[in-house]
Amino acid sequence: MPKITFMGAGSTVFAKNILGDCMCTEALQGSHLALYDIDAERLRDSQMMLENLNRHVNNGRARITAHLGAEQRRQALQGADYVVNAIQVGGYDPCTITDFEIPKRYGLRQTIADTLGIGGIFRSLRTIPVVLDFARDMEAVCPDAWFLNYVNPMCTITGALLRGSSIRAVGLCHSVQGCARGLLHSVGMNADAYPRLQWRIAGINHQGWLLQISHDGVDLYPEIKRRASDLLARERAKPRAEHHDLVRLEIMLQFGYYLTESSEHSAEYMPHWIKAAHPELVDRYNIPLDEYPRRCVSQIAGWQQMRAQLTGDTQLTHGRSGEYGSRIMEAMETDVPARIGGNVLNRGLVTNLPAAAVVEVSCLVDRNGVGGCVVGDLPEVCAAINRTNINTQLLTVEAALERRREAIYHAAFLDPHTAAELTLDEIRRLCDDLIAAHGNWLPEYR
Repeated sequence: MPKITFMGAGSTVFAKNILGDCMCTEALQGSHLALYDIDAERLRDSQMMLENLNRHVNNGRARITAHLGAEQRRQALQGADYVVNAIQVGGYDPCTITDFEIPKRYGLRQTIADTLGIGGIFRSLRTIPVVLDFARDMEAVCPDAWFLNYVNPMCTITGALLRGSSIRAVGLCHSVQGCARGLLHSVGMNADAYPRLQWRIAGINHQGWLLQISHDGVDLYPEIKRRASDLLARERAKPRAEHHDLVRLEIMLQFGYYLTESSEHSAEYMPHWIKAAHPELVDRYNIPLDEYPRRCVSQIAGWQQMRAQLTGDTQLTHGRSGEYGSRIMEAMETDVPARIGGNVLNRGLVTNLPAAAVVEVSCLVDRNGVGGCVVGDLPEVCAAINRTNINTQLLTVEAALERRREAIYHAAFLDPHTAAELTLDEIRRLCDDLIAAHGNWLPEYR
């Protein structure tokens, strides 16, 4: 049976989803589950939760071990077949606070700041060195393992790992699976009325394009767009819009295609939505500024109640989720193919995006590993928008791999939202302030 190492196992809820799924999968039920974290209390919580789950839903078949701190990291990784990455470097306090509060001094506002924008750049810069430390250990003790990355910023973390090590990896997100049905729901169409829904998605993580959506050969986009146009008109008549997905619907109407990731994310990947000169856009499109810090505060406040439920329930149960993790491992173990939406190096898969980019495309998984499927050209407008994000991603990876401060500036200069709001001199000073505020959370840049 395989060994599955979970990095960041103190993410108790997510560990339950991924490792609980493994306990519900016949080919993985007898696995060795090695839990790794640097927080002793959270690691202990997750171990207790998973031991309860193992007894109740898996007849105790899995072996569970816990490994605390960097000195036990290689032990956790030793002989692993799969490594799941779910870490967060710097946490809410101090690093998320830093990512939001310092840009505010320059008038730069954000919503999530975990993928692109100035916050996404610095989240990458503090996370990539840690992930590359994992990779060095893996090259020594489990060089053939597959690294399943769930950590944002997805394209930069996955890209840095693939370019900076010999480890095989795929990046995994939640936004592909529910995109098509979510769009139908967003415009008031009952997704259950389309049991043979077909769709095709390609692009980059958090900016994948829903290229086709149909049912029994009938293109659903015309009806979707008609409803979206009516919905936007109704929302614009309100003093403050209330619908949750107006940015994406507007993007679809203006550029032709719907995006995989939510409106609060998408608002900070383009220069059109969060503008100091046009504050009315925030109300017009119901853009939740500072959304991620609010979520963090809420999750921290609610954790103690959730903790008691997860760790103290000896009858804890689990049903297999829609996450790709266990399906990837199952396909590799059984050689029964599975199709996923994965993040992989481009290598000609999307022919009008850069070869060094990480793209999100359909992938075939079997005993040979994860193989991306060729897309060809995206519609040029879709590729053009993706490239504005890829520019910053590639320069961020360059900065992290080469430890070059100038590349940090270049990444920020070319970020669509940052560049639309600040001058070059302001961006350079902002980067300097963020580097200073991060202190030891960042390596030294020359």
